[in-house]
Amino acid sequence: MEVQFWGVRGTFPSPGRDKVKYGGHTPCASIRPRSGEIVIVDAGTGIKDLGDRIVSAGDKIPVRITLFLTHFHLDHVIGFPFFAPLFSPDYELTIYAPDDPAETERYLGGLLAGRYFPIEIDDLKARRIFRKTPPEGLDLGGMRISNRPLRHPQGSLGYRFEEEGKSVVFATDTEHPASGIDEGLAAFASGASLLVYDATYTPEEYGAGKRGWGHSTWLAGTGLAGAADPGKLLLSHLNPDHPDDFVDGLEASARALFPRTSVARQGMNLIA
Repeated sequence: MEVQFWGVRGTFPSPGRDKVKYGGHTPCASIRPRSGEIVIVDAGTGIKDLGDRIVSAGDKIPVRITLFLTHFHLDHVIGFPFFAPLFSPDYELTIYAPDDPAETERYLGGLLAGRYFPIEIDDLKARRIFRKTPPEGLDLGGMRISNRPLRHPQGSLGYRFEEEGKSVVFATDTEHPASGIDEGLAAFASGASLLVYDATYTPEEYGAGKRGWGHSTWLAGTGLAGAADPGKLLLSHLNPDHPDDFVDGLEASARALFPRTSVARQGMNLIA
């Protein structure tokens, strides 16, 4: 199972000379199981580069793509109108989201409506199928996909993708409890090959007015990893205000507590 990151910033895209190492795109990752399916997690600004790559690859037509949305906050969906496969009838896109299909289509359609975009969602050429993410999970191309609610304003889903004994868990928009760890999330992520976790704030930033905003810290991530024991902890959903050298320091601090820690980087490609 191949995992590639196309955007790892949270909240707002942040290009700049001081953010080259980790990148400035907002959340998007792709997963390629052995079946060759194209599976995507979230549609932040990073999905534009992914879409361009898919179209240029010239895979056998028709190409079926499955997109799993964690939630509808703008940093996780703002790239949707710029996803190149949407503009070609050679592609079929199935979109799973926490809401009912009609609501999902309405939310995404709002990004292409009125004065926000020159065309509307009904003008897109690709076949689009909207489905609610089933609480019991689903199977796709030999890969098992499960989910659980996360602690986040208006709700968010964590996803676990499993194939042939390997697994990757995405928990990129979640807030840790006031004390201890999120035991349910630790159980959900238990033994995962990769745990991708929200590291938007430092503990100091979190304590200085960010409680209740739905995000976590690198320190809470190491505590969760200590309980879940993943093969690797990947800190993600990086603060748009944190430059590369600052993020380097966060990684070093996290590694001192959980040595199998790295920070996710735009362009990073891993085999789970």
